[in-house]
Amino acid sequence: MTGASVGPGPESGARSLVVGVGARRGASGDAVFALIEAVLSGAGLDPADVAEVATVDAKGDEPGIVGAAARLGVPVRTHPAGALAAVRVPHPSGAVDAAVGTPSVAEAAALIDADELVVPKTRAPGGKGAATCAVARRFPAPAGTFGVSGRKTSTSPVTAGSRPFTMAAMNPPTHPPMRDIESAGPDLRHHGDAEVRGENLTDLAVNVRTHTPPPWLRERIAASLTSLAAYPDGSSAGAAVAGRHGLPVERVLLTAGAAEAFVLIARALPARRPVVVHPQFTEPEAALRAAGHEVGRVLLRAEDGFRLDPAAVPEEADLVVVGNPTNPTSVLHPAALLEKLARPGRTLVVDEAFMDVVPGEREALCDRTDIPGLVVLRSLTKTWGLAGLRIGYVLAEPETVARLAEAQPLWPVSTPALAAAEACMEPRALVEAAEAADRITVDRAHLLAGLAEFSEVEVVEAARGPFVLVRLERAAEVRERLRLLGFAARRGDTFPGLGPRWLRLAVRDRATTNRFLQALDQAVQALPARSGR
Repeated sequence: MTGASVGPGPESGARSLVVGVGARRGASGDAVFALIEAVLSGAGLDPADVAEVATVDAKGDEPGIVGAAARLGVPVRTHPAGALAAVRVPHPSGAVDAAVGTPSVAEAAALIDADELVVPKTRAPGGKGAATCAVARRFPAPAGTFGVSGRKTSTSPVTAGSRPFTMAAMNPPTHPPMRDIESAGPDLRHHGDAEVRGENLTDLAVNVRTHTPPPWLRERIAASLTSLAAYPDGSSAGAAVAGRHGLPVERVLLTAGAAEAFVLIARALPARRPVVVHPQFTEPEAALRAAGHEVGRVLLRAEDGFRLDPAAVPEEADLVVVGNPTNPTSVLHPAALLEKLARPGRTLVVDEAFMDVVPGEREALCDRTDIPGLVVLRSLTKTWGLAGLRIGYVLAEPETVARLAEAQPLWPVSTPALAAAEACMEPRALVEAAEAADRITVDRAHLLAGLAEFSEVEVVEAARGPFVLVRLERAAEVRERLRLLGFAARRGDTFPGLGPRWLRLAVRDRATTNRFLQALDQAVQALPARSGR
């Protein structure tokens, strides 16, 4: 590898550059930004082409790195030291390796999700500065990969936020194949709770319904504590779930949340060519990769409203994962369209974690028994505020349920979680959930109407979930200013197929939304004009 660029670069205007940064403790934002600016200028590179600033986990909260990324209007992406240590770099340092665990933070962080080193490690002036910087470039995917439509395409430029990822791209050619999740580009293990953990912020980053669990549900859970000496027995809860959906109990598997179900699917079901439809919840792909699978991606496009064309899914895919309504786009795909993805020999996994927020649960597939290979996942954590209890379930063919159950440990769901599942299947719970869905529909309309007043904000209009997806310039800076004003929004760049200009906003009551809209106005208006962009 050399500092010279070889081969064709991306089409002008694409955000194709990754800036890797290493910094000593206490390095200022001005110093780090000045170094990045000098490096880009010296190489004739446009700051507008920078997609992200990358560094090691241990440096992810350094004010200098965070501040420099904010001034560039891009996110900070962090990687484990172990992942960076596996990246071959041209200028390793024994001192850095001993201190941080990787021979060059700047070069490895730039290269781990890119294709070519454009500018090697550069120190701040004087050679003993507090920061180092390197720049790498991503190239468009080669011919024969799944593009934004999912069809195999010839090489073509790809704009930021819709860069196709291929099975080969999961392990970039700059280092040996790795199974760690962070090497897959976007941080697949990042979740909204990281935006609010330990902070006194109004939470628009997590999609759990506020003021939950309700008192009656807390009482049922508390009452179950008298039975903790006995091993959990899920038969009653399983029967309640089966009755709620009009299915035989053999088609029901209770799990410790939908997250466990994704792990079971990845480990227990045969799949030679799994494909995940993105942007969507990242845990399915993370689980598949952790289980050793190479994962293909079908990236839906913003210009299409993130709607799915069944023809975009490759014919050879034998396991397909799609959300409905999809997190984070909030798009509700028609059931008839999803049916077209099913075929003999293929497992079709539909994540319906947010379907109970859709009035009437229209487009649900959970009670269908006529679709070959269908696996539907449901979660009780969102509507009922049970994220800390972990309860969900799988609905599938009895043979599939049996295979997944064999992969579970003994007693995977706790007695309190089983009590919650049974309670949430009762008629009064279903009525309460339906009423909550109606309120969320009204509250979402209020949020969308308020966002429509901002010329700077573009909204994915087809929102049907308890959240909306928005795009705006310098979203990272807006998100940080919102935090200063007391609001947490979910960054969108960790979802494959999105980029640094996206944020996800949870739907809240009208009073909270009004306060948020005022804060958003302040955050947008406070952004200084940027020259040369």
